[in-house]
Amino acid sequence: MWAAAPLLLLLLLLLLPLSRRCRRGAERLEPAGRAVLITGCDSGFGHLLALRLHRLGFTVFAGCLCPGGDGARRLQREAMAGTGRLRVLRLDVTRARDVREAKEMVLSHLPERGFWGLVNNAGISTFGETGWLSMETYERFADVNLLGSIRTTLEFLPLLRKYKGRIVFMSSIIAYFTLGNGIYSMTKAAIEKFCDALRLDMKKFGVQVCIIQPGNYARSTKIQPPVSAEEIWSELSEEERAVYNKEYVRERANFFNSILSEGSTNGNEVVDAMVDALTSPAPKARYMVAKLKEKALVFLCALFPTVVMDSVLSYALSK
Repeated sequence: MWAAAPLLLLLLLLLLPLSRRCRRGAERLEPAGRAVLITGCDSGFGHLLALRLHRLGFTVFAGCLCPGGDGARRLQREAMAGTGRLRVLRLDVTRARDVREAKEMVLSHLPERGFWGLVNNAGISTFGETGWLSMETYERFADVNLLGSIRTTLEFLPLLRKYKGRIVFMSSIIAYFTLGNGIYSMTKAAIEKFCDALRLDMKKFGVQVCIIQPGNYARSTKIQPPVSAEEIWSELSEEERAVYNKEYVRERANFFNSILSEGSTNGNEVVDAMVDALTSPAPKARYMVAKLKEKALVFLCALFPTVVMDSVLSYALSK
């Protein structure tokens, strides 16, 4: 098996230019009459995508955690000004009942070309070293970022198979490394592996699975607000306070906040990739939307041994 690896690599390199020509030459999808459900539309990428897809002509079901919030109300104003193709619904991906009711709404308002896409966008983020976070926090993050996407996917899988649709997952370059938010990295790495299995399983049904891997867009999405050293310290257990002093917590918080402040404000770059995943005749399995230095770090993580990258990342954290 391994003896054939160089030949397979050469074949892939030869086929890559051909696949790119096919992507450029084929006609893009016609949005009219096709339905897409998006989770996490209160703000960030989900909100931007719901507006974009509606304006493109899709029938959009925008799932919001808070249907009475500012983001949901803006979407509702867009819906009233349009042709009735955008519907805002309450959707907490951690509640099986909400997911079932979302499917019922989709089925009752399904356009003529059926259910085309599911975008698993809902997610949360936080900061903290491993021992600083409670088991309840780990469970909550796993339920929203990982199990929420799986729960929604399983519910809509029969419809997606029937209409040979698309499933888009929001991952992150943080799936490859972590700098202070290991709990978020953990859930995104798990999503990547779930998608790898799902993509192969769905291939025979004509259902395509795409992963979006944004870099640092914290200023665009507001998924991670600036962290407060005082709040972190107040929530630490007595055992953790005995190990870490308050100055260390302040330094780590300042470091993480400096990373957040460097985030891009142009969330439409990521939305462009999401739209391509839903409309391209030959969508990519993965869309990495990141700065060159972020892509380089991902490449280094894949190329170098773990012990080398641990040293590099530890050095970065020490600064």
